[in-house]
Amino acid sequence: MTTGSFKLQLFNSQTTGTTNTLSPRIKLVNTGTTALNLANVKIRYYYTADGNQTQVYWCDWSQVGSANVTGTFVTMPTAKTGADTYLELGFTSAAGTLAAGQSIDLQIRINRSDWSNYTQTGDYSFNPSSTNYVDWNKVTGYLSGALQWGIEP
Repeated sequence: MTTGSFKLQLFNSQTTGTTNTLSPRIKLVNTGTTALNLANVKIRYYYTADGNQTQVYWCDWSQVGSANVTGTFVTMPTAKTGADTYLELGFTSAAGTLAAGQSIDLQIRINRSDWSNYTQTGDYSFNPSSTNYVDWNKVTGYLSGALQWGIEP
């Protein structure tokens, strides 16, 4: 059995309505009383792809090492208001564990291979108003496949 609990905080470092790079900053906070095995955690950032260009994921920085943070683009089977795509973030086994009460930052970027613009206004997970981390339930977190944090669109 997998145990643990966490919350997600977010702000977007790029808050203009139109941009060639989506830049969510996500903080994973272990709110439980035991260490969290990061390999069991998935995080989803929802947005509209605004087309079908090839997309590129970057992890610019994390305390667990950028190479230990994985990113997969998923086209949703049914588009929702503000979302037809999500970036699912995960962790390799080398990311290790997150001690109770501790947190890690994920500095993420998403762009198209041709660097054309996204319109992020109205994107489900986009937070245009915060400049620092705030609890954000429009980014979802899963522990061993079960929804642990947030509200899916």
